[in-house]
Amino acid sequence: MIRLLVFLAVVFALGLGFAWLADRPGDMLVTFNGYQYQVTLMVAAVAIVAVVAAVMIVWWLIKSLWNSPYTISRYFRVRRRDRGYQALSTGMIAAGAGDGALARKKTKEAAKLISSDREPLINLLDAQASLLEGDHEGAREKFERMLDDPEMRLLGLRGLYLEAERLGDRNAARHYAGRAAAVAPQLAWAAESTLEELTERGDWDGALKLVEAQKSTRQIERDAANRRRAVLLTAKAQALVDSDPNAARTAALEANKLAPDFAPAAVIAADLVIRQNDVRKGSKILEAAWKAEPHPDIAELYTHARPGDAVLDRLNRAKKLQDLKKNHAESSMAVARAALDAQDFATARREAEAAIRMDRREGAYLLLADIEEAETGDQGKVRQLLSKAVRAPRDPAWVADGVISERWAPVSPITGKLDAFTWRAPMERLGQLIDSDADVAVPAITAAPPVQPVAEKAIDIVADAPAEKPAPVPANGGEKDTAVAEAVGEAETAGRGPELPPLPDDPGVAPEEEAEKSPRRFRLF
Repeated sequence: MIRLLVFLAVVFALGLGFAWLADRPGDMLVTFNGYQYQVTLMVAAVAIVAVVAAVMIVWWLIKSLWNSPYTISRYFRVRRRDRGYQALSTGMIAAGAGDGALARKKTKEAAKLISSDREPLINLLDAQASLLEGDHEGAREKFERMLDDPEMRLLGLRGLYLEAERLGDRNAARHYAGRAAAVAPQLAWAAESTLEELTERGDWDGALKLVEAQKSTRQIERDAANRRRAVLLTAKAQALVDSDPNAARTAALEANKLAPDFAPAAVIAADLVIRQNDVRKGSKILEAAWKAEPHPDIAELYTHARPGDAVLDRLNRAKKLQDLKKNHAESSMAVARAALDAQDFATARREAEAAIRMDRREGAYLLLADIEEAETGDQGKVRQLLSKAVRAPRDPAWVADGVISERWAPVSPITGKLDAFTWRAPMERLGQLIDSDADVAVPAITAAPPVQPVAEKAIDIVADAPAEKPAPVPANGGEKDTAVAEAVGEAETAGRGPELPPLPDDPGVAPEEEAEKSPRRFRLF
């Protein structure tokens, strides 16, 4: 466009010049070699323009003839290159589609038309074709040759990493990922694999540097980076808690600052602070974490923060936690445990029952059984509560990749993934769940006719009947005993029975509703 405008401007200028000369007639006299030449100005101007144009045309012809060999060779070279890139493009598409034969054909064609030194993608297409043909050894050799080329080094490391993953060689895969991460920390696959290797070795400082590099390159968001740093700092604090308490305290406090709602960070930070006799600061850390999400470890450390406290003082501290997070099962459980230690059975029972109403689970029933045994010693009620605990949903625990752990760990023991453990209830136990309104077992995974109440009734009759003084049997007792015995026999013959057997030393206790319906009990024998 610019050239066209310049050409039009030149033509327009020439036209104006000739028009100006035409309006001003005159002659031009030239004396040369004894001769005089007289022409008009218009003829002289046309002659000058014609001479300049002729010179330019002659110069162009001479230059074209001089450069013609290079022009011809460049034409064929460009044509050959275009054909090579077309073959390369077709081969890459074939490799992506899984057509190994076409990919190999186009690889050879592209290699003939384009030099692999000028176009590294030919090496990639060659390696991909080898993988599609099943020649993994050849593909690995091609990826290894790429390591000598700075432009292809990362691609070669990626290919070797995937091959090591395919063979299950985690050490080799992490080695290649580490080399790639050292050159380009923004590569997600390299950074993640290297991070897993560093955390598995316990190199928390190296892992922290890598996370910082990921954050600086904006590979991960700021919140995700802070979470990872909090997890790594917590793990570092756990590792240094015995060897270097001061460094552990610094790491734990930084982790708690990055993630105040992260219970393991809050617990270890508060524990290290309390060990240095700063109970007030440790209590504030635990209170902030408790407000975010109550956790039994927080309650345990908070109530026992001062070793010299009496049991009533610990109960008051548990009640303070409850005031911070009301209407929560963990709050009621914390108060119930502290009240049990203080022998305040009324408060302990009330809070344990409140916890069951809010979150019916195994630990609440076990705690209520401890309260019952400590207060009344009624073994029948204790066994009844234990049977409920066996069938109740399980308490929350640290779970990662199907592994249940009592303590938090920074990485999964199965996959090595960082921050894999989460605080949640494990998979529900197979069997029966307790109804919230009545203590009647409901089959969870079987459609067979329920025989549990009958069997429990029979066992209960045997358990509660006095052994030294048999009770008199009424006239109609034989019919009832026969019916119960037949029901139990049918259940045993069919191979059925209680889906969850009672404890070895626990014959079982009938639910309250069964007791109300059958106030009179009879022996089978």
